Amino acid sequence: MLQVKYARKMSIHATHLNVRPVRAFSDNYIWLIEAPCGHDQVVAVDPGEAAPVMTELQRSGASLAAILLTHHHPDHVGGVPELLRHWAVPVIGPDDTRIAQRTLTVHDGERCELAELGLCFETLAVPGHTLSHIAFWGHGALFCGDTLFSAGCGRMFEGTPTQMNASLTKLRSLPPDTRMFCGHEYTAANLRFALTVDPHNGGALEYQSRVAAVRAQGNPSLPSTLALEIRVNPFLRCDDPTVVRAAEAHAGRSLQDPAEVFGVLRAWKDQFR
Repeated sequence: MLQVKYARKMSIHATHLNVRPVRAFSDNYIWLIEAPCGHDQVVAVDPGEAAPVMTELQRSGASLAAILLTHHHPDHVGGVPELLRHWAVPVIGPDDTRIAQRTLTVHDGERCELAELGLCFETLAVPGHTLSHIAFWGHGALFCGDTLFSAGCGRMFEGTPTQMNASLTKLRSLPPDTRMFCGHEYTAANLRFALTVDPHNGGALEYQSRVAAVRAQGNPSLPSTLALEIRVNPFLRCDDPTVVRAAEAHAGRSLQDPAEVFGVLRAWKDQFR
């Protein structure tokens, strides 16, 4: 079996990654990371379904080398048991007993090296969507599950606005050229809300047109970049005066800090149609 270890040697900035999307359910993406040093080997991120992964591996002639999991929800882990019946690979995920197939637990700030594959990721704790949610960052790529979406963010099923806002602030602090690979194709719907909050945002208007064209051709809107998200995503701009004013107008009261602004925005988005 592939050896996985905590590391401080391998650079998390080296090697641009080739990443393939695999569609699952109605709007999930399972990401397949091509191993820079592994011949026709891939690492699957959040395989909620096994069948589409197996179909893509058969089509491409690749084999599965490891699985990365960001959180415990079934649409992100449901395919793991079937994949393990075909490939004996490490399953790397957060400290959460609800992920029964996990073979290696990673925590905030730890680096996980898959040396034989030429891969190394830093683990980032990003609670909010779930309390144990993590993201994997390395090689100029961020795999953030359901914490950050393009032009949006995940619902808070277990966390608080303070936790979720802190998690998004942590992701916002990563290098702007980081490519962001999230778990769902929600971009068009998220942009409708973003432009309700900030209707004169030129970057969001331009992005909306590009996303519409890409989706009309049946292609993914992802990955995005953090530089783009910082321009268009209201959930990353809870300290921006324009976003603050919109949240206060919606709430009908003054808001004291970015976490409170975030809470109003998230509740607003929960009811938005």
